[in-house]
Amino acid sequence: MRKTLTAMLALAALGLAGGSALAADAPAAAAAQATVPAGPPSIDWTMQDLLANPAAKAVLEKDLPGIDQDPRLDMVKAMTLRTVAGYPEAQIDEAKLAAIQADLAALKPGA
Repeated sequence: MRKTLTAMLALAALGLAGGSALAADAPAAAAAQATVPAGPPSIDWTMQDLLANPAAKAVLEKDLPGIDQDPRLDMVKAMTLRTVAGYPEAQIDEAKLAAIQADLAALKPGA
């Protein structure tokens, strides 16, 4: 009984170790499958997607002057603008967020 339990624990440990290796590969796989978001640019797009879209980038530069020069930008590129606005350091209140969304919504389709 003791040998069986030890063997089961060893197999379980191996399974967990293998699972963590798979989990470590998950971000790389997700990045490889990353696509451009569907629909018009919005505050629910990630910062990197907004900055990669020339029209959306222009909106951000207009509404958030100096955003592309902010040294903290790399830390938030994978976050949506809505999420970033939740941090006080971002200094993006609800009114500013709504204004950015309105400006993004006003972009021509395909921009």
